[in-house]
Amino acid sequence: MKYFLDSAKIDEIKYALENWNIEGVTSNPKHVKASGKSFSTILKEFAEEFKELNFPISVEINPHLQTADDMIEEAMKISSLSDNFVIKIPCTEQGLIATKKLTEEGIRINVTLVFTASQALQVGRIGASYCSPFIGWQEASGVDCFELLSNIIAIYENYDFDTEIIVAAVRNGKQIVEAAILGADIVTAGFQVYKDSFYHPFTDRGLKIFQDAWDDTELGSL
Repeated sequence: MKYFLDSAKIDEIKYALENWNIEGVTSNPKHVKASGKSFSTILKEFAEEFKELNFPISVEINPHLQTADDMIEEAMKISSLSDNFVIKIPCTEQGLIATKKLTEEGIRINVTLVFTASQALQVGRIGASYCSPFIGWQEASGVDCFELLSNIIAIYENYDFDTEIIVAAVRNGKQIVEAAILGADIVTAGFQVYKDSFYHPFTDRGLKIFQDAWDDTELGSL
């Protein structure tokens, strides 16, 4: 399973790329706001910093856009800035219409804000590059996202869709593991979520025991 980083902070992305072997980035307007920089500045930084890599970076269009034509126009402008850019378009009817037309033009689309298997089915049918079912928000409201992801993956396998599934809005290591168990293609999570997933207090406890034993043992010559 591929790890993508959910972020618009260049320092986080470079750290995760170098140390964690992440294989892509997803961003949204909240991440851009958290970076403290303008949208245009973030786009320029993304395009410049990673231009030597084959590194998918999902960039979201203006969420105020309502019509497929407007979405297509903006998507084509953003896509032209970097070969790495994947355009995030919301899973609305107009968004799906835009996705179909853009995909036919060879532009990679990540359909975002997917919350049901029926939405994901259409994303796969029209050949989007990525489908991003959100699970963190839903699980907080009591939805069984294990079943949701299982259904989406089964549908995609049934019909051999080329669309990759990005499990998004991931909030903890448990959700990362569940996505892996089910065979999702990609998981995208924030910087701290990944850091937390690498940690366990028993690891620290065991390390302390071994350190004390090491210190109390004569080393001799190696």
